[in-house]
Amino acid sequence: MALALEPRREPSRAMMVAAPVIAVLATLLAGAILFTLLGHDGLQAVYQIFVVPLFNPYRWQDLFVKAAPLAIIAIGLSIGFRANIWNIGGEGQYILGGLAGTGIALMTLDLDGFWILPVMIAAGVFGGMIWAGVPALLRTRFNVNEILSSLMLNYVAIQLLYYLMRGPWKDPMGFNFPQTAMFSAAQTLPTIVPGTLIHLGVPIAAALALTAWFLMARSVTGFQMRVMGLAPDAARYGGFSQASTVWLAMLVGGGMAGLAGILEAAGPYGQMVPQFPTGYGYTAIIVAFLGRLHPLGILVAALVLALTYVGGESAQTVIGLPSAATGVFQAMMLFFLLAADILVRYRLVARKKAGSAPVAASARTPTAPERGRAETEAETA
Repeated sequence: MALALEPRREPSRAMMVAAPVIAVLATLLAGAILFTLLGHDGLQAVYQIFVVPLFNPYRWQDLFVKAAPLAIIAIGLSIGFRANIWNIGGEGQYILGGLAGTGIALMTLDLDGFWILPVMIAAGVFGGMIWAGVPALLRTRFNVNEILSSLMLNYVAIQLLYYLMRGPWKDPMGFNFPQTAMFSAAQTLPTIVPGTLIHLGVPIAAALALTAWFLMARSVTGFQMRVMGLAPDAARYGGFSQASTVWLAMLVGGGMAGLAGILEAAGPYGQMVPQFPTGYGYTAIIVAFLGRLHPLGILVAALVLALTYVGGESAQTVIGLPSAATGVFQAMMLFFLLAADILVRYRLVARKKAGSAPVAASARTPTAPERGRAETEAETA
């Protein structure tokens, strides 16, 4: 007997839901084995990363704070992914959003007023959209692959950040550290739960998920995105422009990533620092697919990936796990998710191996030529 993949008549809805669960469980098992082989306590590593933060009330606030930017970026990227527009530049757009909002903050450091923070947020969204507009322009005008152009712009954004931190935006009162001045109270996100780190960005992420779910399910624009991804020829026949779809997908994804950037700068950081690129833009891609490109599923997936950040920090101090362990678990989760997704369109079936049970010569049915020779021999005899 041998196992083989057999195409399904239609994609399995059950496996669509089960594949992310399988991926997470496989990640836990493979992670425990891997870090045991590397000389660490593998079971303890998995326990510290994926279990301890769930039962520590002081770590829940960290989970929500780290899940918020992941969810916001992933929701924006998922809209484009549904239309087969592959924006891989979430990290750069996240950085540019943070820089654009920081620029407004530095210009208004000596001012006060409720209007400053909304202007910073608007600048962050606009900065992310401008950065995403570059690969959109290259795709629509010159047919440049948006995967490569958006990915390479991530590194340009990082170098721009380093230049500003070590040059024009460096705080002269910052003891020569490459960072900006601290934001004022009017430029900082308010906390919504007193005594915790949970800021306004957390409910904003939840509200955006609900809004995106409604628009994708009930609006003509959402229908355009879905049809362009599932049947491009039918979408063009129906009057939907591919160029407008590219622009819309890239600008929405860039604007959402820029929003996450300024919310991080005005929230947990309270200033701009060279450590601002945290990999959220790349991790959000995993979040989007783990959440099945569904806004509400993305909220759950963002919490799962936030566990790797929060639990990874705990594992470093408790059992001495390297900081790279967070990235290892995230990469394994994506790998197992892609592997489990095969079962959405295919099923495993058991088949007999060809030639494994040869038929005995005495029991074999004679062929037509053999029967003819036998009859001739019988007549001759």
